[in-house]
Amino acid sequence: MRKLLVLAILLASANFTFAQKKEKLFNGKDLTGWTIYGTEKWYVEDGLLISESGPDKGYGYLGTNENYDDFEITLEFKQEANGNSGVFIRSTVDGTKVSGWQVEVAPPGHDTGGIYESYGRGWLIKPDPEKDKYLKFGEWNKMRIVVKGDNVTSYLNGHEMVNFTDAKIGEGKGGICLQIHDGGGIKVYWKNIVLKKL
Repeated sequence: MRKLLVLAILLASANFTFAQKKEKLFNGKDLTGWTIYGTEKWYVEDGLLISESGPDKGYGYLGTNENYDDFEITLEFKQEANGNSGVFIRSTVDGTKVSGWQVEVAPPGHDTGGIYESYGRGWLIKPDPEKDKYLKFGEWNKMRIVVKGDNVTSYLNGHEMVNFTDAKIGEGKGGICLQIHDGGGIKVYWKNIVLKKL
């Protein structure tokens, strides 16, 4: 009986530790834990996070209030209209000027899963063109991004898109940001945004 009790406590402790490591960044109800940068639209409807171009047709960001160093993030997105967006890692925002690195979310033929450095070196790595077939435009897609030290690996619908190592990324500090690209006409839906610290 005593052994069973000890085993039950150990299992409960292990489950608690596992649960602690995974964090829902979006609660499905509101934007708690996030900050809006710019005048573009970020809102919650039917349990989904929606990003949409506003009247200014500028860049817009939704950033986490917390910074994250090494982590694995999974999320689902569905693009409507233009669908040009992205997931920034270790990034900071001043007004609508972002410093950091973007894992691209874009329409077909525009390098979803690649890594872009805004206001810096530009494209660091693009996926092989044949990998574009893994993007399901207008449907739900699952993206996974693993950031550890100076390495970033992106996956789209279970397929590795890029694996990139860079000293500057390794030195980066900041949060996670979702982007609306400038130009107008963009609408992207998001859900199931879950982060695990590594």
